[in-house]
Amino acid sequence: MDWGSPFFVLAIIAISTGGWLISTWIRARHGYPIENEFWGTTDKSAGESLAPNRKTELLANENAEMKGQIARLEERITVLERIATDRSRRLSDEIESLR
Repeated sequence: MDWGSPFFVLAIIAISTGGWLISTWIRARHGYPIENEFWGTTDKSAGESLAPNRKTELLANENAEMKGQIARLEERITVLERIATDRSRRLSDEIESLR
């Protein structure tokens, strides 16, 4: 075998590429970080592990909680606006009636 032949060079390239593919496959299969093209690593994030339907369900629940909180805050603002705009005598009468 001639060390300078194109077949030898192609064989070295093929062996190197095959080794890289096998190494990447093993790392991905066992959950290790995978090297990306910029010499860094790419990890699985927690958000990718959830199914799309589960993500939608979690967002819908969070949205419902926030809507309830907004409704409560609107009620409080309404009461504060009424207190700020009512006459002082009417306000003191309501406070006395609550005691």
